[in-house]
Amino acid sequence: MYKKALMWYTNMYCVRAFLQVIDNVKKGYGYMSKLRAFFQNPEYFITSPAAKGYLDWVPDALYLKMLYRAKLKKKCDLKKPVLYNEKLQWIKLHDRKDEYRIMVDKYDVRAYITDKIGGEYLIPCYGVFNSWEEIDFDKLPSQFVIKCTHDSGSVEICRDKDTWDKNGAEARIKEAMRRNYYKAYREWPYKDVPARIIIEKYMTEGISEDLKDYKVMCFNGRALVTEVHENRFIKGELHTQTFYDRDWKPLPIEQLGLPMLHEHRDKPACMDEIFRLSEMIAEGMYHVRVDWYVIEDRIYFGEITFFDGSGFEVFLDEEQEKLLGDMIHLPTDDR
Repeated sequence: MYKKALMWYTNMYCVRAFLQVIDNVKKGYGYMSKLRAFFQNPEYFITSPAAKGYLDWVPDALYLKMLYRAKLKKKCDLKKPVLYNEKLQWIKLHDRKDEYRIMVDKYDVRAYITDKIGGEYLIPCYGVFNSWEEIDFDKLPSQFVIKCTHDSGSVEICRDKDTWDKNGAEARIKEAMRRNYYKAYREWPYKDVPARIIIEKYMTEGISEDLKDYKVMCFNGRALVTEVHENRFIKGELHTQTFYDRDWKPLPIEQLGLPMLHEHRDKPACMDEIFRLSEMIAEGMYHVRVDWYVIEDRIYFGEITFFDGSGFEVFLDEEQEKLLGDMIHLPTDDR
C-alpha cells in the first residue's frame, strides 16, 4: 500500500514541479540549470518534496531504499547489507541513542567533548545565536567561521571582514536555518536538533589558508581509516581526499568528485593520539567518523559524523566500497 501511494504521490509531484519549471523558463526567469538538474538527478524527485515535509508519512526504510536506488542506481539490501553505503542505511534505522543528537549538534557537542576527552581540544567559540539578527558583527574579529548547529555542510568563512560577502553569507545561512536536515536523508540524530548559528575562531596552518581535515573513521570502536582532505575551502584549488590505513599507508579508495592526492604526506606526529581520542568517542558504536585538525602539533576537534556522505557517496569501484563495508561488523553479518 505504501509503495503504491508513494509512487502515485511522487509522480503527481514530479509533473507539477516539471510544469512549474517549464513555466518559469518560458517567462525568462533563468531556470535552464534547474531544468537540466530536473532530468539529470532523479533523487530530486524524492529529496525536494521530502525537504518540504511532504514525504514525512513514508516509513524510513522504504524512503531510504527509494533514495538509494535514485542516487546510486542499485538496490539497497537492508536485510543483509554488505556494501559500506548499505550498512550506513542499516545503522540509520537500527542504531538510535539519545546521545547521538547531542553529538551532531555543533554547539551541544562542545560540552560532550569536554566531558569525554577534555575542553582543551575545542576550537575557541565566539558565541551561539538563534538568528542572524542576534549577531553583533562589530564585536567579532576580522576573521571567523560561521556554521549552523543543526545540519551538515553550512559553513561560511570570513577571512577579512572588509572584503567578505556578508550579504551572500547571510542569505545562505538563513536558507540553511530553514532546512530540516533529517527530512531529506533520514539521518535520525538530526531530527530534533534546534537550528542555531555558532561562530568559531578562524584556524589556519601558519601562512597557508588551507587547513587539512583529518577524518578518522572508527569501525566497532576501532580507528582504522583516515580521510585526509586538502584545499576543501580554498577557491581555485583542487579539493582532494586521500584514504590511509592505521599504518598510514594509502588505501585504493576514491569517491566520485573527490580525487586522491598522489603525493606522499607524512603521518602527523600526533596521529596516534588522535586515534586514541577517536576511539574514546567511538566506544560502543558500530561506526562513526571523528574529524580533527592539527595546528602547530596541537590537536583540535572538528565534528562527529555518523553517516559519511549520508551513505550515498559514489565509489569509483564497488570493491573499494566493500572494503570499507567489511570493516563494519553488524548483527546481520552473523545471520
